[in-house]
Formats: sequence, structure tokens, C-alpha cells
Amino acid sequence: MAGDGDARPEPTARAEYAERLARLQGARWKRLLDVQAPYRWNLRRLHLGRTLDVGCGIGRNLAHLPPGSVGVDHNFEAVARACSAGLRAYTTGDLPPAPGGFASLLFSHVLEHVTEPTALVGAYLPFLAPAGRMVLITPQEAGYRTDPTHVSFLAGEDLARIVQDVGCVVERRYSFPFPRRAGRVFRYNEFVVVGRLSARPGRTGAGPVAGGS
Repeated sequence: MAGDGDARPEPTARAEYAERLARLQGARWKRLLDVQAPYRWNLRRLHLGRTLDVGCGIGRNLAHLPPGSVGVDHNFEAVARACSAGLRAYTTGDLPPAPGGFASLLFSHVLEHVTEPTALVGAYLPFLAPAGRMVLITPQEAGYRTDPTHVSFLAGEDLARIVQDVGCVVERRYSFPFPRRAGRVFRYNEFVVVGRLSARPGRTGAGPVAGGS
């Protein structure tokens, strides 16, 4: 968060960032080509169940998650846009307690925005049901370079380590939609790691969320 001498919020918490997300996602060519179709399919095939979308942004993924799914973000404008689209989303301070209330946690294009990604993931574990799953998604090299608010480059092995560090086991780890080498030039290639809760760590509470997609 901003320091005591700076009233400005984090870049991803500002209204301008939500406007940027809306502009990028609403681009006419993206709508005509339906460029999000493969990424929606990728989430559907994981059969996530009721999901807490951490860093939901304006709701790009939330709109296509299973019924009962909820989004949370620290960007007030992004949450307002998601809610205006008929989605259920909350700012971090308003997220209702729901211990074990979600089958899955989704961190899609969020962790690269924070300096302590393991702490962020751990903070939301209390919301995960026993044996629940988490999905961590981050951009590869070309995508990482497109946003100045990215502060942590997290490859597949880094995401796997986060999953293990919070007490979960790695179930799947892959590059999507193309093989790993494409990520150096194709900005929409992603690292994807799926983990499952093996034992509930002694962490409680929820922390700030960097703006997602």
C-alpha cells in the first residue's frame, strides 16, 4: 500500500487501472475474434466448482465461473464495474467471511502484481474447502513486459513452490495455450499451476489484493 506520506493508492487500486482493463478487454478486434474463448475453455475443463476469484478485476473470468462464484479486488472501480455487469464481487474490506466456503481459489494474472505472492495466497486459504483446489496463472515473458505494474516474474516452478509453501500439493503444471517457448514472443501465453489443499495451514484472515484481469 502507499506509504504514510503518500495518499495515492497502489497503481492497480486506482480508477485508471480499472479503466485500462475495460479498454483492453473491450477492444473491438478482441470481441470479434473472441480471443478469450480458449482461456474460458481452459478454466471450464478444470471443473472448479464454486470459486473465489481473487483479484477479479472487472470480472473477465468471474463472468464465466460456475454458479455461486464470487470475486474480490482492492480496486473499488473494478468491483463496481463487475457488480454493474451482474456479478457478485466485493472489495477486500467488504468480503464476507466464508470459512471453507469455496471449492476453488483462482489467482489469475494477480500474483505478478505483488512482492509477496506466497503471503497473498496463504491469506485466502481459510476460504478454501477441505481438499479444495487453487489455480495460479501468471504471464510469461512477453506478457510480463506489457504492464508496468508487474513487479514479480513468476514462472511455473515459482508457482509450484508457492502452492507447496502454503501446504498444498501440485496436481498440474503447464503452459497455455502454446508450449513454453512461445511465451517469449506471444504475450498471451500463461503459466498455469493447479494445487490441492492437503492440510489446512494455521493462517487466518484475508489480505489486500492486487488488481487482476
